Amino acid sequence: MADNADLLAFVRARLAEEERVARDAGGDGWRCPAEVPGEVHDRTGGIAFVVRSRGYDRHIAFQDPARTLRRVETNRVLLDEYEEIASLDTDRPHQDFPSGRAVGLGFVVRQMAAEHAGHPDYRVKWLPRFSHWGPPDGSED
Repeated sequence: MADNADLLAFVRARLAEEERVARDAGGDGWRCPAEVPGEVHDRTGGIAFVVRSRGYDRHIAFQDPARTLRRVETNRVLLDEYEEIASLDTDRPHQDFPSGRAVGLGFVVRQMAAEHAGHPDYRVKWLPRFSHWGPPDGSED
């Protein structure tokens, strides 16, 4: 369980960092008014960015702080679900529903951690596991 607890703590810390950055940016939804191409506006109509090349404005607006805050919250729900059964997420899980749920959610949490593989606290052992679950008797289908 210690490895899974460390994994959960790592992902929770990255989400907290993202939340802080989004809140520091105002937590607002951004938009690109059609009448002023290249400008990204906050909810008050103020200019948040001016980027006049290659459609970056729309990409930046799509990654607005409000969207980041929503994503952080939905990811925390997944982490909470995983935390309840993380001890069942092992290399050789039982072939029952709770173990299958743990492995499935564990895969998702490892993918979330992998988004931050360049972070100095990331551990390679957290790479998503791929396992083959065959029939309980070991025979092939």
